[in-house]
Amino acid sequence: MSNLERHPMPRTCTDDDAPGIELLTPRDVPLGGPRAMTVHRTLPQRSRSLIGAWCFVDHYGPDDVSTSGGMQVPGHPHTGLQTVSWLFSGEIEHRDSIGTHAVVRPGQMNLMTAGRGIAHSEFSTSRTTTLHGVQLWVALPAEHADTAPAFEHYEPQSVTVDGASALVFLGMLAGTTSPVATFSPLVGAEITVPAGHATALDVDPSFEHGLLVDTGTVTVSGQEAKTAELVVCGTGRERITLQAGADETARVLLLGGAPFGEQILMWWNFVGRTQDEITTYRQDWQRERDGSAGSGRFGSLPPEWDQTLPAPVLPPVRLRPRS
Repeated sequence: MSNLERHPMPRTCTDDDAPGIELLTPRDVPLGGPRAMTVHRTLPQRSRSLIGAWCFVDHYGPDDVSTSGGMQVPGHPHTGLQTVSWLFSGEIEHRDSIGTHAVVRPGQMNLMTAGRGIAHSEFSTSRTTTLHGVQLWVALPAEHADTAPAFEHYEPQSVTVDGASALVFLGMLAGTTSPVATFSPLVGAEITVPAGHATALDVDPSFEHGLLVDTGTVTVSGQEAKTAELVVCGTGRERITLQAGADETARVLLLGGAPFGEQILMWWNFVGRTQDEITTYRQDWQRERDGSAGSGRFGSLPPEWDQTLPAPVLPPVRLRPRS
């Protein structure tokens, strides 16, 4: 998914190693034009930029696409990251500049590695009546930032953990391991907890974890959270408890990873380390989408695309680290 903010703010992202628990509330961001669907963004924000290598968390829906228009994101670029698409309802069609054409459905993961550069589009399908899911970004470590672009599709099998059910799409949890390779230690899983039930998750104490609430009210190791809120648990915890409300099944996403240990600069859809890199990525994309002689960074744009997104204008000042 693209960041469609008209004036994206540059962010220099560092680890926040503060122990304990934080509650992050979302801000609403329109995705597209006059009939835009709204996404609820909890990461990045001023108080925290990263959870492990997870650097971007958008939650959306459930949306009636006849009202919202669904997801309509034309071709756009990415660098230095991986995108993770995960749905609870609906379908999204994906095309990219390395020749991938795929549809993601509930309980399935699309993982796209941008590496040195890729472009993709995302549209909800005509079969979709209700669209509901998350879009996540993972920052690539500097040594892998220029890796070759790639795409993987994975459908995990449900496992039971302390009375709850889990779909582990990245990393290891509850005795099951995703076969999908990552470039830094990560975990990603959908957890469904029955109404009134408490579930204890054994987790890696070297990880920091985020619990994103999709449905219901959940108390995460003593911190209550509601839909689209994100509870962050610092490193050093071997167990995280999830208590569902008495009247409704709760569904959360567990996102975790080892503290990233690097600074990254995020602007629009690019992750880099310096302003010069970001400037180069923007110039390359503008030239390639306009059909000018470019670097070829973003591959072969699919012939099915009748439009692509232009990059916003960079701020007229030097991008500086955010304290």
